[in-house]
Amino acid sequence: MNHDTKGTIKRAERFQVILIGEGILVGAIAGLVVLLYRIVLEYAGQWTQKILAFAKGNLMWMAGWFLILILLACVVARLLKYESMISGSGIPQLEGEMAGKLNQVWWKVLPAKFLGGFLCMLGGLALGREGPSIQLGAMAGKGISQGLDRGKTEEKFLLTCGASAGLSAAFHAPLAGVMFSLEEVHKNFSVSVLVSVMSASLTADFLSSTVLGADSVFQFDILNALPMKYYWMIVLLGVVLGIMGAFYNWFTLKAQECYQKATFLSPTMKIVIPFLCAGVLGFTAPKLLGSGHALIEELTHTEMMLGTILLLLLGRFLFSAISFGSGAPGGIFFPLLVIGGFIGGAFASVGVQFFGLDSMYINNFVLLAMAGYFSAIVRAPLTGIILIFEMTGSLSQMLSLAIVSIVAYVVATLLKSKPIYESLLDRLLAKQGVEVPKEHGQKILTNYVIHQGAKVEGTLICDTEWPDNCLLVAIQRGAEEIIPRGQTMLLAGDILVTMTDERDMPVVHEKMQRLCSEMVKTDERK
Repeated sequence: MNHDTKGTIKRAERFQVILIGEGILVGAIAGLVVLLYRIVLEYAGQWTQKILAFAKGNLMWMAGWFLILILLACVVARLLKYESMISGSGIPQLEGEMAGKLNQVWWKVLPAKFLGGFLCMLGGLALGREGPSIQLGAMAGKGISQGLDRGKTEEKFLLTCGASAGLSAAFHAPLAGVMFSLEEVHKNFSVSVLVSVMSASLTADFLSSTVLGADSVFQFDILNALPMKYYWMIVLLGVVLGIMGAFYNWFTLKAQECYQKATFLSPTMKIVIPFLCAGVLGFTAPKLLGSGHALIEELTHTEMMLGTILLLLLGRFLFSAISFGSGAPGGIFFPLLVIGGFIGGAFASVGVQFFGLDSMYINNFVLLAMAGYFSAIVRAPLTGIILIFEMTGSLSQMLSLAIVSIVAYVVATLLKSKPIYESLLDRLLAKQGVEVPKEHGQKILTNYVIHQGAKVEGTLICDTEWPDNCLLVAIQRGAEEIIPRGQTMLLAGDILVTMTDERDMPVVHEKMQRLCSEMVKTDERK
């Protein structure tokens, strides 16, 4: 393709139409890749259950299964060594590439992620298919972009299209695919990207529906919308989810740290740990294995005791952290929805026992908690609302979904919990040697008096070398308050009002003292 000025301008005249066509193309190819990935993972889960049922009770066969798990872990470790970008869900890697800080090799990531995800699911790890599906879709988009010789700007559009197609095909949720790719990946709602992303998402969903059917991911038995008299419980649930979401982010990052600090363990052994845990759970608590879809189905279709819900919640929470913290290829997208559903189930059970909640509304709270928990952890409330709506096919809960998502979002924000994918990206960039901006603290206003003979006396603001991360807010000159400008001359007796971050305060304070102190200029004259 001609990338000179003339070619670029000519192409810009029909850019939107071109993007629609390319979006359909990306949606078709990415949809096929993710559809195949989804089918393969379904078979992996079925094979695991059959193997466990066959081996259970026979010590020789059980030992053989553990040997197979170790072998699977070794293969996954070799794949991670071959291509490190397949670690985890793949969403932070995609966000890093969109920000221009990472560059994934699509022809390496695609097969390695595909095979790695399959082996992890075969081993029974508590990882999801959705994050990997987004990365696989995005890499398909990148491959098409490079195959068609598109520029970097257009490549980012196609990456976004691929991500949308990946989520759409994985969840049978085209609107959620569009919203997530715009809200979390592209972070832009321009008309050009919206139309192309919709084209990709709908194409992928059409392919997925044609092969696997148009049924929603979850078949929830929600008979009625939640009455207004229970809305106070929705607000309370949102608070609980916000706190639990912040704790989830902290715990997940701590699990990663524990693996990283365990320097006595080789990279292969770190992958072996969750596989061995899966082996133990496979013969003691097989419900905890895999993505957790069957757990949600059981929770919503049977009357589960509160103690059982709490036990499964704890087990699922810990095993998910162990699986993801190891760096194995697999996501937290679906597992966190499962954990959120169980939090909602536990909350509703308490409500039934102590607050007079009608038991027919337990599934309502399971549904609400999935959306709220997602919003607290990922900080993409619109995606959470639309995703749960599409996954369940329930229109009656939109108001309550919005309320619980907003409350959970606000609580998590007030607790200063960063979005999980942002935190994971920072960890990844630091590991890759890319400089990561430090977290900001509170902003502090400080006054400094310019003494006679100070370094800044008689100088213009534009000619002064101010400390980094320091903003000159105002100048107080007697009763007058002056708005600082580049050509403003600083005089003795002026009071400088500065603003800086609390983390930079010590360094800024020292430099400002040197600039405003009489001693500085006196010492320089000697």
